[in-house]
Amino acid sequence: MAVTGSPMALAGGFFLAALIGFTGWKLQALTPGGALGATLIGGLVFGFGGPTWAMILITFFTASSLLSHLTNRHKARAVATFEKAGPRDFLQTMANGGIAALMALIVGIVGHQSWLYPSCTLAYLGSLAAATADTWATEIGTLSSRRPRLITTGRPVQTGISGGVTLLGLLGSLGGGLFLGLSAFLFIQAASLLTTGRWFLSDSFLLIILPIAGLVGSLTDSILGATLQQLYYCDQCQTPTEQKIHACGHHTRLLHGVLWMNNDSINFLATCAGAIIAILAAQPFLSL
Repeated sequence: MAVTGSPMALAGGFFLAALIGFTGWKLQALTPGGALGATLIGGLVFGFGGPTWAMILITFFTASSLLSHLTNRHKARAVATFEKAGPRDFLQTMANGGIAALMALIVGIVGHQSWLYPSCTLAYLGSLAAATADTWATEIGTLSSRRPRLITTGRPVQTGISGGVTLLGLLGSLGGGLFLGLSAFLFIQAASLLTTGRWFLSDSFLLIILPIAGLVGSLTDSILGATLQQLYYCDQCQTPTEQKIHACGHHTRLLHGVLWMNNDSINFLATCAGAIIAILAAQPFLSL
């Protein structure tokens, strides 16, 4: 099946994405592998999705990186627990942006006039809403003065343990989804004004469904993190951690969870949940 995106648009998309990836690496927001992942995702989105999709992706990446930078000094305790800390690597970028890139590739194959395009757009936005909501929940949740509670049992857990939630983190999750929804809505309006000279207010339902998709994606992350994600224990420090080798340098032992179900796997499944919820939640509005 032929790809519908023009070679020039695709080349330009990958060039712009490479510049952004390089900038992210220089600013220490990405590892070299993370910059490669950002280039692959961004190239497909910029080349096949078009300018509106591109601006939404750039907004997601910029806001998430900025928020992470602003909360860095408050995360010392949590960082010792996280499976990965610091700049995002290749698998982290693909876990958060893989569904978005896949939707862009499908659009590049079937075209913007296909009956699949609206669903691909919703899945694209829903996956990014989930990634944004989860990032905001983590970054803002670590600022909470109260200990997180495990989402499945309500038991207090150490800050940074997957599956632990706080009220502040849940509010951050809603805020992240709303931010992504508002950004998408405004970029769609800007594109409509530039091309038709009119507002396209029928897309205002995005302000409702994307916070929902983001919250569901974030909660999916927490539930899977509490039940299936691998959790280790450092006998030297006598503390649970997501790290196979603890920050102290000692090897840890598996407490519970599925060996292959790490933080990247959970994040990917959370973006899948966000994509599905966005499509389902939009149906009542699309049928009006």
